[in-house]
Amino acid sequence: MVVRVAGFLLLLAHLLLVAWLTLRPRDVAWVTAPNLTPLAGIRSDLVLGPAEAARRIADGLLLLAPLGVLLPMADGRLTVSPWASLTRTAAAGALVSLAVELLQTAVPGQVVDVDSVLLNTTGVVLAHLLLVPAARARLRRRSGTARGSSSRRSRRAASQGPTPTIPRVGIAP
Repeated sequence: MVVRVAGFLLLLAHLLLVAWLTLRPRDVAWVTAPNLTPLAGIRSDLVLGPAEAARRIADGLLLLAPLGVLLPMADGRLTVSPWASLTRTAAAGALVSLAVELLQTAVPGQVVDVDSVLLNTTGVVLAHLLLVPAARARLRRRSGTARGSSSRRSRRAASQGPTPTIPRVGIAP
């Protein structure tokens, strides 16, 4: 319960930060054309040199990467299929990224870039794969030791024999 509430509050704080970073108007003399060709922006970043390309690609990967951890944390389930969790998290990350890009169309100085959606979603998936399975395993181990005493009690009760049953009594005509 504590993990779920903390995850939800951190998720809300992160989304507010992302909105503040990405949806502020920019004072620019000119605006570039929207990039609707996948990987074209990344290719143009690579032309700028390795340091600038690494910075721009890292910015795209890291912007929404915390969602890869915060979304499962806000969900709060410990026993869930890893593939289902990854799929849900990746889809939610892609939708958040797409929403940010679509909202940017109304902000002066901001331009739609399909590569941002690709990089943001990749960042969400990488963060999820690197952190969530290990964190869930650790939390399951910790909660498993807390449940150990109650499961011993239920095994003791099961060894006392079956619960007696009462035969059904029919209703009189």
